[in-house]
Amino acid sequence: MRIIAKRTLKEFWGKYPDSEEALKSWYDEAIKENWASFNEIKGKYRSASILGNDRVVFNIKGNSYRLIVLVLFGRGKMFIRFVGTHTQYDKIDAKNI
Repeated sequence: MRIIAKRTLKEFWGKYPDSEEALKSWYDEAIKENWASFNEIKGKYRSASILGNDRVVFNIKGNSYRLIVLVLFGRGKMFIRFVGTHTQYDKIDAKNI
């Protein structure tokens, strides 16, 4: 999958250095994938949640952080829509971000 935009992850781990290793691992795994459905994502990441509106939330670093991506399977792209703490996640509309 093509991930847009890694810069968002870098900015986040600049503020939360303990997230860097986990976000890099997620990124390195995701770019190697060619998922065709949400079920395939769930097959690899059991704790991922399908939010609807083409969005998936991933638990990062033992569920310390949340990562929301918009997935366009036909184009092989994932757009990073949000990365944050649980407190930050609780303040957003995850299905529409």
